[in-house]
Amino acid sequence: MIAALVVVHVLLSLTLIGLVLMHRGQGGGLSDMFGGGAGGGLGGSAVVERNLSRLTVAAAILFGVTNSALVVLL
Repeated sequence: MIAALVVVHVLLSLTLIGLVLMHRGQGGGLSDMFGGGAGGGLGGSAVVERNLSRLTVAAAILFGVTNSALVVLL
């Protein structure tokens, strides 16, 4: 059971990284310093951003649940 939980936890962590990287940059951070802010108006629609945010929050909650379960079990 612990091995399966670890696999799910690793998959959730990779999913969470991917979801966070898919978000549109808001500007003013390190991405602008290195030239990442050049495509300012090329972002997706508001519906896509909202759904992406919901998926990111869901993945983060599941990541926290698996993290807590692993702490208790280990």
